[in-house]
Amino acid sequence: MPYACNLGATHYVFDDLRALLARASPGRAGDRLAGLAAANDQERVAARIALADVPLTRFLEEALIPYEADEVTRLILDGHDGEAFAPLKAMTVGDFRDFLLSDEATTQALAGIAPGLTPEMAAAVSKLMRNQDLIAAAKKISVVTRFRTTIGLPGRLSVRIQPNHPSDDLAGIGASILDGLMYGCGDACIGINPATDSRAKALLLWERIEELRLRFEIPVQSCVLCHVTTTLQVIERGGPVDLVFQSIAGSQAANRSFGVDLAMLEEAHCAVRALNRAPAGANLMYFETGQGAALSAGAHHGVDQQTMEARAYAVARRYAPLLVNTVVGFIGPEYLYDGKEIIRAGLEDHFCGKLLGLPMGVDVCYTNHAEADQDDMDALLTLLGVAGCTYIMGVPGADDIMLGYQSTSYHDALYLRSALGLLPAPEFEAWLKTVGVMDAKARVRPSPASAARLLAGAL
Repeated sequence: MPYACNLGATHYVFDDLRALLARASPGRAGDRLAGLAAANDQERVAARIALADVPLTRFLEEALIPYEADEVTRLILDGHDGEAFAPLKAMTVGDFRDFLLSDEATTQALAGIAPGLTPEMAAAVSKLMRNQDLIAAAKKISVVTRFRTTIGLPGRLSVRIQPNHPSDDLAGIGASILDGLMYGCGDACIGINPATDSRAKALLLWERIEELRLRFEIPVQSCVLCHVTTTLQVIERGGPVDLVFQSIAGSQAANRSFGVDLAMLEEAHCAVRALNRAPAGANLMYFETGQGAALSAGAHHGVDQQTMEARAYAVARRYAPLLVNTVVGFIGPEYLYDGKEIIRAGLEDHFCGKLLGLPMGVDVCYTNHAEADQDDMDALLTLLGVAGCTYIMGVPGADDIMLGYQSTSYHDALYLRSALGLLPAPEFEAWLKTVGVMDAKARVRPSPASAARLLAGAL
């Protein structure tokens, strides 16, 4: 059905909900590339005015991607929790924004409504929000997950050690892991992107991290970010798999471009649970997403890239993951052109993910051909810290020499923890103090003896 708005002397008509959401989005390269963006700021404002009056129930009635053609749409609609949605049933998108920014939207209240929200509702309300609104609302939300560490507690910031190496050299990876541990990082996970996606290499990497974890009794979980089918092969060989990783997107066709579907993710979830490596009730999956993934695969169905990103969170939510992060600037300037677009997208993704009940982290990053630099990333990093981001990446020197992009470093994590008074996960904090990396005042001050002891056990 069409949606209309009069703005000044101009009458704007938006053909359907997809068009309305796309025109209401803040400007970004991907939507311009796809021909979905508003023609100008006046049309964008008109779309937002019209969107504010759309009842939230409309998103249950008008599927952006046909139910019959897309398993992600079916997952969203079939899994909708009507009871959790009941407090919002009479609200419009504009009413929902007002609620999120009100004193009534407590941490407990927001946790209660999360199962009743569809990704499209989250995306829609984010389009009516300034950056500070996204930060203020996300700050209220607490999503806690557990494995060997407890992630997402208020006042805590976790870090994934990302020790990638262009040839998967074990000595180089080991040095990067040691570097991260000495900076107090690693409580989210030690997660390696392998240069080659082979079962033998993935198994070897998992075994080496496991040896290090057991030798020093480190409360950490590991992940090799290979394709889910490779992980399944490692599980079949009895490998020490903690977390199953997969990149996901917001449509069936986009996920197919990654070589996965929901049935495959379900199989992997069951397989890793059957290993019984984690405490009862632990979260066992790790997902990465990124605005532009569906468009780059030609699988966006005419839906704007931010709404497609939010739909990926419905896939993640199905499997109760330990970690989810948007690799926000990784796909490139064709989708997020400059620092301003990357900052906005990072805040949107973080807000929408947490609103939908996910333990949301952000890879604060950019590619070298984007109109962005490390100052932009410092700004986004700080804003996300204020917003209560669950975790960030820890890359040696912020320069991933295997994937070829710029992210956040171990010392960036120290800066954010220090500036905002944040701590690592409690189990990891206790370990850091035990081995002499962190002092009694929770400052990272590794002693020469602790450094030498960890160095002796590097891969």
